[in-house]
Amino acid sequence: MLEPDPKVVRELLTRYASLRIAQAERESPEAARELADVSYTLCVMMATTAVHDAVARADALLLAKGRAREAGSLDADGENGLSLAV
Repeated sequence: MLEPDPKVVRELLTRYASLRIAQAERESPEAARELADVSYTLCVMMATTAVHDAVARADALLLAKGRAREAGSLDADGENGLSLAV
């Protein structure tokens, strides 16, 4: 299975959250359609049938990518090579 681009996943999660908030504040047919589209896209991208599962998988993917990036930036001594001097 192909792994989704974390940047795209993050953008979709942000859009999903924004639309959920907008719908909670004031419902509109346009926002409802866009929320349905974003929810569907998240489900397809994360290989799920429920948006709550898709959001959980997307969060897990971003967390794993963040940890991998942090681990990859440390040298053999566990340091990131940045000086503490200001």
